[in-house]
Amino acid sequence: MGTGAAVTPAPRAAERGFTLLELLVVLMVLALGASIVAPAIGRSVDSIRLRAEVAGFAAMLRHAREQAIALRQPHAVVLDDRQLRVVAGEEVRRTRVLPATWAVETEPPQLALRFAPQGSSTGGEYRIVAGTITYRITVDALTGRVRSVRE
Repeated sequence: MGTGAAVTPAPRAAERGFTLLELLVVLMVLALGASIVAPAIGRSVDSIRLRAEVAGFAAMLRHAREQAIALRQPHAVVLDDRQLRVVAGEEVRRTRVLPATWAVETEPPQLALRFAPQGSSTGGEYRIVAGTITYRITVDALTGRVRSVRE
């Protein structure tokens, strides 16, 4: 028996771990993947924000209709100076400032949408363009129903 010191055999190639070169290659692949995915995440966040803003725009139109029915008083929705306003008589009931990045087109031009106490409306259409994304919000004249669709 010897000195009591155990001699361990040299590790096999499969047990040695990774080389610096292998680690650098993996890091480069991860960096390349992140550079491809990061812009897509940014675009999807902008798309979600836009969808939320459009939903808020449509909700104001629905609110105006509901108020016209509930209060039995005509309500109008007026778009001017980057603001969407709900008006009853001379009183402004609600205001929403639109994002500066939006381009809003109305059909018919200079649309002042009116809701009657029965729920019907003058009808119309808003096209909201933000960058490459376009939404269309339509208001049915007969029923006053508000719908939004991405084009």
